[in-house]
Amino acid sequence: MNGYGRGFFGLPPVVKNIIMINILMLLAYYAVRSVFGVDLNGILGLYFPRSDSFKPLQILSHMFMHANFWHLFFNMYALYIFGMVLEKVWGPKRFFIYYMVTGLGAALVHETVIAFEYNKLMNLLSPDQIQLVLNEGATYIKEGKVFTDPAMKDLQILLNTPTVGASGAIFGVLLAFGMLFPNTQLMLLFPPIPIKAKYFVIAYGVIELSLAITQPGSNIAHAAHLGGMLFGYFLIRYWRKTTKTLY
Repeated sequence: MNGYGRGFFGLPPVVKNIIMINILMLLAYYAVRSVFGVDLNGILGLYFPRSDSFKPLQILSHMFMHANFWHLFFNMYALYIFGMVLEKVWGPKRFFIYYMVTGLGAALVHETVIAFEYNKLMNLLSPDQIQLVLNEGATYIKEGKVFTDPAMKDLQILLNTPTVGASGAIFGVLLAFGMLFPNTQLMLLFPPIPIKAKYFVIAYGVIELSLAITQPGSNIAHAAHLGGMLFGYFLIRYWRKTTKTLY
């Protein structure tokens, strides 16, 4: 294990820098919106590739944007608690690779699920309805309006709503902690009871899977959370087969 000092500036470098970047990006989001009236999340958040707002940079940038303070806080708190341990065990290079792979993998799974929903909606709508959504959907969203037709509304939201947050990578971090330290006792806040890390991760995975199935239109990217865990699981399994000193 690598040794680091105490406090925030004593954190291992990757965790520390990720937290700092995310904090700075949230501050920039608030500042730019306040001064210039520009929504950075609407520029750097990840859109579905069929959207006119999609840019390749968003595949990476969305991982460092958050909707609000609490969205950022809970993600970075989990990274602080669990990511710090993983980076000390793995070292900065391996932890950084893991974080990025799980974050990008989460985005891939999320966009794949969105693609299925997109194709379903395209089959439900007429060419004229689709063209109307493409022509006016973004403008209506900015005006706080949505189409009354349910399928048109769903397509409008799908094409014009960005995904932001580090949650996919954070769920990958939770998965890794549960795999490396399965019998570590964690204390839940609600309810305040102890639980082993492996059961905590399993419970989280089951909850996310059920929500992804039962709430496909939710504004929480449950599929991305599962994607982060899935890519993390396979990456750890790969490392275990190819590396004698994984941890």
